[in-house]
Amino acid sequence: MPVATYSLVALDCPDPPSLAAFYRAVLGGEIKQYNEDWYDLYAPGGARIAFQRAADHRPPEWPRGDSNSQQAHLDFDVTDIEHAQEQVLTLGATPLDLDDRGGERGFRVYADPAGHPFCLCWE
Repeated sequence: MPVATYSLVALDCPDPPSLAAFYRAVLGGEIKQYNEDWYDLYAPGGARIAFQRAADHRPPEWPRGDSNSQQAHLDFDVTDIEHAQEQVLTLGATPLDLDDRGGERGFRVYADPAGHPFCLCWE
């Protein structure tokens, strides 16, 4: 018997409404504001991502910095990596590791506008 059920992933950021809008543009879904410091994205399929204001937010370093390591990252499956990449870059993502091995790995790494790493993965 499990101890708990999954609820959400919360990301610290300096601007919750903007980061929620970025991920809504990537995933679709509905944004709900609970207060000025907390927004939730209810993505299609039932996933929930929360965005929490952190005035002293420092983006993680990629792939791993000595003083500010990656705490977590998000993976998103896509059918057309080139098209998906074009879209996330237009939305404000930053490329971190675009897989210079010719697709051998099956994913590419980006940072969202607040600096959190996420991957686009081939389905």
